[in-house]
Amino acid sequence: MSRYTGPRLKVMRALGVDLPGLARKSMQERPQPPGQHGARKLAGRKSEFGLQLLEKQKLRYNYGVSERQLRRVVLDAKRQRGGTTGGKIVELLERRLDNLVFRAGFATTIPAARQLVSHGHILLNGRRVTIPSIRIRIGDAFGPSETAARLDVVKAALADPALQRPEWIAVDAQSGLARLVHLPDGETAAPFPLDLQRVVEYYATRT
Repeated sequence: MSRYTGPRLKVMRALGVDLPGLARKSMQERPQPPGQHGARKLAGRKSEFGLQLLEKQKLRYNYGVSERQLRRVVLDAKRQRGGTTGGKIVELLERRLDNLVFRAGFATTIPAARQLVSHGHILLNGRRVTIPSIRIRIGDAFGPSETAARLDVVKAALADPALQRPEWIAVDAQSGLARLVHLPDGETAAPFPLDLQRVVEYYATRT
């Protein structure tokens, strides 16, 4: 399944939650699911599988990953030691370069951050990179190049960040670059309500 490029607000209404990585808009003015019978869907009860699918889809759409990419993350999380599988899944997603560019405040959404990376506007440890899925390690420095720092979209994002910068990211005011200070706590790192156990249960027989 490829990466989603359709209406973002419609996705958030279907999932019943604002996803700050996907869009700056909020679904609160129209909280019911999309479609003619949206209010009826909201009142209905979901099966356990439906609830598991819902939680998994929150991850997919917020972090902008395909189903294949998310399955690989789940497999990597299962192989890692320390912490829970669910927490490791979120930790690995949070460590993606496109997400960290967004979380550091250099872009208004993850799709916008992915575009900055893909177009070569982001430096990682002093080198230009174009792969949004690169997994950042502790101590890595990343951020817009000198030219990119003057772009209106970057300046606007820094002036009005979508989210408060998490404490595991530090920004050097002189260089304008951010650094991963320590690994995020995957149990609490996702910037939206998430039932990690249901995500793990969804993939229990699918990876």
